[in-house]
Amino acid sequence: MVGAKGFEPSTLWSQTRCATRLRYAPTGPHSTVLGFGFGLTPQQMRQIIEKATEANNRLARESYIHDMRMSRFALPTLVAGEAFPPVDSAWGPGSPANGLLAAGGALDLATLRGAYENAIFPWYSHGQPILWWSPDPRMALDVDQFRLHRSLKRVIKSFTERPTCEIKFDCAFASVITACANSPRAGQPAGDSGTWILPEMADAYCRLHAAGLAHSVETWIDGELVGGLYCTAIGQAVFGESMFSTQADASKIALAALVCFCRAHNIERIDCQQNTSHLAFLGAREMPRKSFQAWVKAATHRPPPAWHFDNLYWQELLPKPPAPPR
Repeated sequence: MVGAKGFEPSTLWSQTRCATRLRYAPTGPHSTVLGFGFGLTPQQMRQIIEKATEANNRLARESYIHDMRMSRFALPTLVAGEAFPPVDSAWGPGSPANGLLAAGGALDLATLRGAYENAIFPWYSHGQPILWWSPDPRMALDVDQFRLHRSLKRVIKSFTERPTCEIKFDCAFASVITACANSPRAGQPAGDSGTWILPEMADAYCRLHAAGLAHSVETWIDGELVGGLYCTAIGQAVFGESMFSTQADASKIALAALVCFCRAHNIERIDCQQNTSHLAFLGAREMPRKSFQAWVKAATHRPPPAWHFDNLYWQELLPKPPAPPR
């Protein structure tokens, strides 16, 4: 077990200013980034750091660090292969980092699968140990509640009508995750390549992909990959990870395609991890962690769909007009 000492700004939280997930962040006139997970601005991350530092100082003064039974913000440290603690032991809303469950462990296939099957996911940055999270409440997008706003509907309609535009699944998984890792975020200093998708994280998700447990949804225009997302998928439980776009709306098109795919295969929701205004704008909502856990437990035991995109799936969002009467 470790206490709040690990959360000194010079160590554990030193890179969190760039660990942004699940937010829509314009990076240029024709470039956007949309990542699943924590939608935190650099200012919000600094606030978390300040709270963690304050908690660290308070615990140090009271000598709680050396007595974990008395430490309010004690954090389990895992060794490789060790089981996760119960998710209801994760730090709560009154803590420096809501949803933080444990540190350490490994990113091997069995650990990652076990994490997702228990509503847990990894998120950390350079200089930090592996951090495992299970926030309460949990943000999720019920695909039947996806809000297809008028402007996006026009974009998708135009996309589907162009023969050089297509959605592909799993054709360039490594390229998608690399693009997500290298995409600059709003508020990120020039030349700062900080990202939560570290090389070991990318390798871990590529192993998940090779095992059929992670997939990429790719937006291709004129033979070029211009946007997309990747997700973890176990059975019929889909967990969004990160998105990128180098052309306007390309990531939104990929998300809409995933929604269509899920609707066509009776997959009821996509995990979005934590609340952001952009996801709420698209129809995502918070749900209690216990309810989310129950859904995960049921969905992961259902047979997985064949991960292939058919253009007919677009009819889930763009129904064909009725045929004229004869």
